[in-house]
Amino acid sequence: MKSGKVNYHCVHSMDDAISVNKTHEGNVKYMAGGQSLMPMMSLRLIFSEEVIDVSKIEDLKKFFSMKGRFFIGAAVTHAMIEDGKVEDPTKGYLQYVAQGIAYRGIRNKGTIGGSIVNADPAADWPTALLALGASVVIKTHTEEIETPIGEFQCGLMQTSLKEIDLVKGVVVPELSKDAKWSYVKFCHKVGEFAHSIAAIVIDPELRIFNAVLGAAGDKPVLLPRLSKYLLSANLGNTNLDKELNNLLESDLLENTCHLSSSYEFNLHRSMIKRAVMEALKK
Repeated sequence: MKSGKVNYHCVHSMDDAISVNKTHEGNVKYMAGGQSLMPMMSLRLIFSEEVIDVSKIEDLKKFFSMKGRFFIGAAVTHAMIEDGKVEDPTKGYLQYVAQGIAYRGIRNKGTIGGSIVNADPAADWPTALLALGASVVIKTHTEEIETPIGEFQCGLMQTSLKEIDLVKGVVVPELSKDAKWSYVKFCHKVGEFAHSIAAIVIDPELRIFNAVLGAAGDKPVLLPRLSKYLLSANLGNTNLDKELNNLLESDLLENTCHLSSSYEFNLHRSMIKRAVMEALKK
């Protein structure tokens, strides 16, 4: 299938993008890499007669340190992060996530902003950024606001963006030297969307102890019991496996719709346990 006829607008500033959007009363889609938008329009899952190309906006390609935090523009591609063209303030975590996204052709064009705006629960960046405790910078027609990514994604391919809002970028913490992390996912074949994602980020200095499960519901979820447990978890604990099983039993039953006897439940539990073990070994 092919998408219906669309009018293409190329802009060079965020104000121009929002102005064009307002002219068409919000019946517009922003496009950076187009790796999610174009296939969905071709499948008629998204309808719009106007497309605004924001890939030429220099402010969306910027990245810089912000006193203990780091800004990454929405139009930064996965490949730029994978290749180290963007400084990684997370001890290799962002680079590791980026290199595992789909295929190189998609990473060359796909952007970090496009991924979080599409809000697919099986995509990599929504889960990875939630584990970091990242936030999203949003440009409205009057101001710039910053919102936690956990509040930004509201549900299945739903975000808190209003019709004319534009994502400017994401802000992530600069992890300390003692930080540990792990990111694992299960796919039936390389390059496809994951069936389960587990992300662990531990940074005692920044008080970050996050365990996140993706591809298990309508959006990635923070596992509260396991996250709290990470404050004191260690590989030397002889009861670690039993304690993890008990914690995950409760977390998964409360945060997913899967029965404990189901394949999906046991897949997610296995992925999270693996991620915890990998993180603690670092």
